[in-house]
Amino acid sequence: MGVDTTIFEHHLAGPPEPGLTPEDVVARAEAMIPELVERQGETEQRTYYGEDVHERFSEAGFYRILVPRRYGGYEFGIDTFVRVAINLTRGCPSAGWMFCLGASHALAAATIFDELTQEEIFASGEFICPATVVPGGTAERTADGDWLINGTWGYCSGSPYASHFMGHAMVSPEDGGPPEPMLFIAPRSQWTRLDDWGQALGLKGSGSHSIRIVNGRVPDRYTIKGHMSQIDVTGGTPGRSLHGPEYGGGQLSFMVMEDALLAVGMAKGALDAYEDLMRTRTTPFPPIVTRSEDPDFQLTYGKAAGLIATAEAATMDVARQWREASAHGASAVTKEHELGLAGICSEAVALCWRAVESYLFPTAGSSAVRGGERIERVWRDMSMFVTHAGVSTYLAKIAKRDLAKARFGLE
Repeated sequence: MGVDTTIFEHHLAGPPEPGLTPEDVVARAEAMIPELVERQGETEQRTYYGEDVHERFSEAGFYRILVPRRYGGYEFGIDTFVRVAINLTRGCPSAGWMFCLGASHALAAATIFDELTQEEIFASGEFICPATVVPGGTAERTADGDWLINGTWGYCSGSPYASHFMGHAMVSPEDGGPPEPMLFIAPRSQWTRLDDWGQALGLKGSGSHSIRIVNGRVPDRYTIKGHMSQIDVTGGTPGRSLHGPEYGGGQLSFMVMEDALLAVGMAKGALDAYEDLMRTRTTPFPPIVTRSEDPDFQLTYGKAAGLIATAEAATMDVARQWREASAHGASAVTKEHELGLAGICSEAVALCWRAVESYLFPTAGSSAVRGGERIERVWRDMSMFVTHAGVSTYLAKIAKRDLAKARFGLE
């Protein structure tokens, strides 16, 4: 795979809107919330957001937030990405999930891969790349040292408009030991998206289709031995050298930060819907008043709002801590630091789920949780979200145990 010479012309051109600010893209995402709310049903039916929505995300600069500026991105950092993704998820959990898990991996790619690989994969200035953490399939060396990849990977959120796919294949070591995972990036030309999404309880429109690769050819430089969550950045990264400290942070902690921001966005959407009910519905029993005037509904709203606000504040502070640790130097991004951030993200998810599952959903009323109603949809989406292995197993159990092991030197 050769280097496209138009890349260098693209670099000189810079991003499409040189004067764009982080506040601009956050405001653009917020402005899209009403439309995303209205189109939730359509998104679920299609199993991903529409092409016109995708084009507007592109024009708004959302797919370039984490792409380095030298490759035509905006390099606005994780704080801006978190705020944009929360807003989009607030409008439509499926759309926000699909966007987040497609666009977020620009950070990983710009951190851990070498300069030539980055020049090639970021050639368009945009990077949409679903990633899966569960290893599968196989990878075999070719005669010229590259790799042939074969396999099918499920739950590839963001795949409908993806430019690349990031996965893990199992490789048998030359010494004959047991197979080990290898991280790889496969360009869009090397894989096929399967039409197999939309039958789950929730997140029906998240574009989480399976990806199949049959004899896909991947250059050796597009691969890294090991699992993405276990990459050690304390010795520095290619991205830190190329772009600065924002591309030298921990990959594990950023991955779990995505869980927290998605939970916050979903819960804020449920709170929006509940507020509409508070303003327009009355109490079922005398004295008949609007719900906003009723002490019990007031208390329920206040409890849920407090839980969600706490989760959002915690998530934004995780972004701050992540950024500051990266700025302090590679040695500051320790495993214990990463696991500490994972613990905060776990509790943020739990707070949001408690707000929806314990307060908003059960008191909204039966008519408000019929199929297609906004609170009903958020409840379905979050019900599926909390069963995700990254939340129910890794964040809830493994990360907490590993944090204690790291603290007490028991690794």
